[in-house]
Amino acid sequence: MTLPVTLAVLGAALLHATWNVLVKAGGDKQLETINIALGSGAVGLAVALFVPAPAQASWPWLVSSALVHILYFAFLAGAYRWGDLSYAYPVMRGGGPMIVALVGALALGEVLPLPETIGVLLICAGVLAFATGRHDPRATAFALGNAGVIAAYTLIDAQGARLSGAPVSYALWFFALNGLVILLYGVARRGAAVPAYWRANWRRAVFGGSFAVAAYGIALWAMTRAPVALVAVLRETAVIFGAVIAHFVLKEKLTRRRLIATGAVMLGLVALKL
Repeated sequence: MTLPVTLAVLGAALLHATWNVLVKAGGDKQLETINIALGSGAVGLAVALFVPAPAQASWPWLVSSALVHILYFAFLAGAYRWGDLSYAYPVMRGGGPMIVALVGALALGEVLPLPETIGVLLICAGVLAFATGRHDPRATAFALGNAGVIAAYTLIDAQGARLSGAPVSYALWFFALNGLVILLYGVARRGAAVPAYWRANWRRAVFGGSFAVAAYGIALWAMTRAPVALVAVLRETAVIFGAVIAHFVLKEKLTRRRLIATGAVMLGLVALKL
């Protein structure tokens, strides 16, 4: 993985952590996640209309990813309803890359060299170390479920982006389609509360949605230039950004254990660049 790709993915991690803090800070976690999905869909569609469409071969993967994301947003809302961001976020983000690395090696033939394997293990261990301690089992269940969902859509979108010939365009159309799917899901679950929440919070939705689109677009672009497992695990440095932002914005504690976990993540980043 080259330095420009590494820096781009780290920037995407910061953007991802920021929009997750917006969801956690919202009063109604389910409506907030739906609203961010609608905002990202609006931003994605507005830009996608002015760029070339992704190749036809990628569209089945695009549709599959949009459907899988129904579970992602449902589990995300549940995890943040019952648990702190500094707990649920690391569990969700830390479990996914381990699954991606394993499947990438078995199914895609992307077997990582030893230094990069050590880096992946260090980062995953550090990420999961953020989540130690006593927590609501409902938060744990939702977060672990979402780790599996994240692994699934990462592998789906990595393949789709590679087939698209235009990973940024693929990401834009994904968000546009995902926004439609989540709108239908949201109206089915919450009815008139969805458009009412949008009217009251559309600026927040577009702001957070822009960050979501940029974060995932960068990640998909990176997956066309580096092994999927490396990009997936590097994105999970978002937990460090999330912990810092949550400390200052949501007043969640930065414990000694979490600082040690941050050190493990940083050592993993060094190992990835050896």
